[in-house]
Amino acid sequence: MNKTDTLALFKLLSDKSRFEILSSLCLRPMYVEQLAERLGITPSTVSSHLKKLEGAGIVNSNKEQYYVVYQINTDSLKYSIYDLISAASAEEESMEERERQYRDKVKKSFFKQGKLANIPVQRKKRVIILEEIMKIFEAGKKYNEKEVNLLIADVYDDFATMRRELVEEGMIKRENM
Repeated sequence: MNKTDTLALFKLLSDKSRFEILSSLCLRPMYVEQLAERLGITPSTVSSHLKKLEGAGIVNSNKEQYYVVYQINTDSLKYSIYDLISAASAEEESMEERERQYRDKVKKSFFKQGKLANIPVQRKKRVIILEEIMKIFEAGKKYNEKEVNLLIADVYDDFATMRRELVEEGMIKRENM
Protein backbone atom coordinates (compact mmCIF):
# COMPACT_ATOMS: atom_id res chain seq x y z
CA MET A 1 0.00 0.00 0.00
CA ASN A 2 1.50 3.36 -0.96
CA LYS A 3 1.46 6.57 1.05
CA THR A 4 -1.58 8.00 -0.75
CA ASP A 5 -3.59 4.80 -0.19
CA THR A 6 -2.55 4.68 3.46
CA LEU A 7 -3.63 8.28 4.05
CA ALA A 8 -6.93 7.63 2.25
CA LEU A 9 -7.54 4.60 4.47
CA PHE A 10 -6.89 6.56 7.67
CA LYS A 11 -9.17 9.35 6.44
CA LEU A 12 -11.85 6.83 5.60
CA LEU A 13 -11.64 5.20 9.04
CA SER A 14 -11.57 8.53 10.89
CA ASP A 15 -15.28 9.14 10.31
CA LYS A 16 -17.29 8.22 13.42
CA SER A 17 -20.25 6.74 11.51
CA ARG A 18 -18.04 4.56 9.31
CA PHE A 19 -16.15 3.40 12.37
CA GLU A 20 -19.44 2.47 14.09
CA ILE A 21 -20.58 0.65 10.96
CA LEU A 22 -17.38 -1.38 10.96
CA SER A 23 -17.75 -2.08 14.69
CA SER A 24 -21.26 -3.40 14.07
CA LEU A 25 -20.10 -5.53 11.15
CA CYS A 26 -17.46 -7.07 13.41
CA LEU A 27 -20.30 -8.66 15.36
CA ARG A 28 -22.00 -10.17 12.29
CA PRO A 29 -22.89 -9.40 8.68
CA MET A 30 -25.83 -6.97 8.38
CA TYR A 31 -27.90 -5.22 5.77
CA VAL A 32 -28.40 -1.45 5.47
CA GLU A 33 -31.66 -1.21 7.41
CA GLN A 34 -30.25 -3.19 10.35
CA LEU A 35 -27.20 -0.91 10.52
CA ALA A 36 -29.36 2.22 10.25
CA GLU A 37 -31.63 1.10 13.07
CA ARG A 38 -28.70 0.00 15.24
CA LEU A 39 -26.80 3.28 14.78
CA GLY A 40 -29.76 5.67 14.68
CA ILE A 41 -28.94 7.13 11.26
CA THR A 42 -30.83 7.06 7.98
CA PRO A 43 -30.48 4.12 5.58
CA SER A 44 -29.30 6.49 2.84
CA THR A 45 -26.44 7.71 5.07
CA VAL A 46 -25.49 4.11 5.89
CA SER A 47 -25.56 3.24 2.16
CA SER A 48 -23.31 6.18 1.38
CA HIS A 49 -20.78 5.12 4.01
CA LEU A 50 -20.94 1.48 2.93
CA LYS A 51 -20.31 2.47 -0.67
CA LYS A 52 -17.09 4.24 0.40
CA LEU A 53 -16.03 1.33 2.58
CA GLU A 54 -16.77 -1.15 -0.18
CA GLY A 55 -14.88 1.00 -2.70
CA ALA A 56 -11.84 0.85 -0.42
CA GLY A 57 -12.21 -2.94 -0.15
CA ILE A 58 -12.88 -2.85 3.59
CA VAL A 59 -16.36 -4.40 3.32
CA ASN A 60 -17.91 -6.88 0.90
CA SER A 61 -21.52 -7.24 -0.08
CA ASN A 62 -23.59 -10.29 -1.00
CA LYS A 63 -27.15 -10.32 -2.27
CA GLU A 64 -29.37 -12.58 -0.18
CA GLN A 65 -32.98 -12.72 -1.38
CA TYR A 66 -34.29 -9.15 -1.05
CA TYR A 67 -31.35 -7.69 0.87
CA VAL A 68 -27.74 -6.83 0.25
CA VAL A 69 -25.78 -8.08 3.25
CA TYR A 70 -22.50 -6.40 4.15
CA GLN A 71 -19.59 -7.97 5.97
CA ILE A 72 -16.05 -6.97 6.82
CA ASN A 73 -13.33 -7.99 4.40
CA THR A 74 -10.89 -9.27 7.02
CA ASP A 75 -8.08 -9.59 4.44
CA SER A 76 -8.07 -5.82 3.91
CA LEU A 77 -7.82 -5.15 7.65
CA LYS A 78 -5.18 -7.72 8.54
CA TYR A 79 -2.40 -5.13 8.42
CA SER A 80 -1.27 -3.40 11.57
CA ILE A 81 -0.75 0.35 11.68
CA TYR A 82 2.99 -0.35 11.69
CA ASP A 83 2.65 -2.34 8.44
CA LEU A 84 0.81 0.54 6.78
CA ILE A 85 3.28 3.17 7.91
CA SER A 86 6.35 1.11 7.07
CA ALA A 87 4.97 0.42 3.59
CA ALA A 88 4.59 4.17 3.10
CA SER A 89 8.16 4.73 4.28
CA ALA A 90 9.39 2.09 1.82
CA GLU A 91 7.81 4.20 -0.91
CA GLU A 92 9.66 7.22 0.48
CA GLU A 93 12.95 5.30 0.26
CA SER A 94 12.14 4.43 -3.34
CA MET A 95 11.53 8.12 -4.10
CA GLU A 96 14.84 9.02 -2.46
CA GLU A 97 16.60 6.40 -4.60
CA ARG A 98 15.03 7.85 -7.78
CA GLU A 99 16.14 11.32 -6.68
CA ARG A 100 19.69 10.07 -6.08
CA GLN A 101 19.76 8.43 -9.52
CA TYR A 102 18.51 11.65 -11.12
CA ARG A 103 21.18 13.71 -9.34
CA ASP A 104 23.88 11.26 -10.47
CA LYS A 105 22.61 11.45 -14.06
CA VAL A 106 22.70 15.27 -13.99
CA LYS A 107 26.24 15.32 -12.56
CA LYS A 108 27.41 12.79 -15.16
CA SER A 109 25.86 14.87 -17.96
CA PHE A 110 27.47 18.16 -16.96
CA PHE A 111 30.81 17.13 -15.46
CA LYS A 112 33.47 15.84 -17.85
CA GLN A 113 36.70 14.60 -16.30
CA GLY A 114 36.10 16.49 -13.07
CA LYS A 115 35.33 19.82 -14.77
CA LEU A 116 31.96 21.41 -15.39
CA ALA A 117 31.31 21.57 -19.14
CA ASN A 118 28.55 24.18 -18.92
CA ILE A 119 26.01 25.59 -16.47
CA PRO A 120 22.56 24.01 -16.86
CA VAL A 121 19.76 26.32 -17.93
CA GLN A 122 17.08 24.42 -15.99
CA ARG A 123 17.10 25.65 -12.39
CA LYS A 124 16.64 22.20 -10.80
CA LYS A 125 19.69 20.86 -12.61
CA ARG A 126 21.66 24.05 -11.95
CA VAL A 127 21.03 23.75 -8.20
CA ILE A 128 22.27 20.14 -8.26
CA ILE A 129 25.46 21.29 -10.00
CA LEU A 130 25.93 24.22 -7.60
CA GLU A 131 25.48 21.90 -4.60
CA GLU A 132 28.14 19.63 -6.06
CA ILE A 133 30.52 22.57 -6.47
CA MET A 134 29.88 23.63 -2.88
CA LYS A 135 31.54 20.37 -1.78
CA ILE A 136 34.94 21.90 -2.60
CA PHE A 137 34.48 24.40 0.23
CA GLU A 138 35.09 23.53 3.87
CA ALA A 139 31.98 24.14 5.99
CA GLY A 140 32.32 27.08 8.39
CA LYS A 141 35.58 28.31 6.91
CA LYS A 142 35.79 31.89 5.61
CA TYR A 143 37.45 32.36 2.23
CA ASN A 144 38.63 35.55 0.64
CA GLU A 145 37.54 36.24 -2.93
CA LYS A 146 40.83 35.11 -4.44
CA GLU A 147 40.62 31.74 -2.66
CA VAL A 148 37.04 31.30 -3.83
CA ASN A 149 38.06 32.10 -7.41
CA LEU A 150 40.95 29.62 -7.33
CA LEU A 151 38.80 26.81 -5.94
CA ILE A 152 36.04 27.42 -8.48
CA ALA A 153 38.55 27.73 -11.36
CA ASP A 154 39.61 24.14 -10.67
CA VAL A 155 36.07 23.04 -11.55
CA TYR A 156 34.84 25.70 -14.01
CA ASP A 157 36.90 28.14 -16.06
CA ASP A 158 34.49 31.09 -15.80
CA PHE A 159 34.85 31.42 -12.02
CA ALA A 160 33.21 34.87 -11.93
CA THR A 161 29.96 33.57 -13.43
CA MET A 162 30.00 30.53 -11.17
CA ARG A 163 30.67 32.68 -8.09
CA ARG A 164 27.72 34.91 -9.06
CA GLU A 165 25.49 31.82 -9.47
CA LEU A 166 26.48 30.57 -6.00
CA VAL A 167 25.78 34.00 -4.47
CA GLU A 168 22.40 34.30 -6.24
CA GLU A 169 21.33 30.88 -4.92
CA GLY A 170 22.38 31.91 -1.41
CA MET A 171 25.00 29.18 -1.17
CA ILE A 172 27.82 31.63 -0.49
CA LYS A 173 27.76 35.21 0.81
CA ARG A 174 29.87 38.15 -0.10
CA GLU A 175 30.93 40.45 2.69
CA ASN A 176 31.75 44.19 2.55
CA MET A 177 29.64 44.84 -0.54
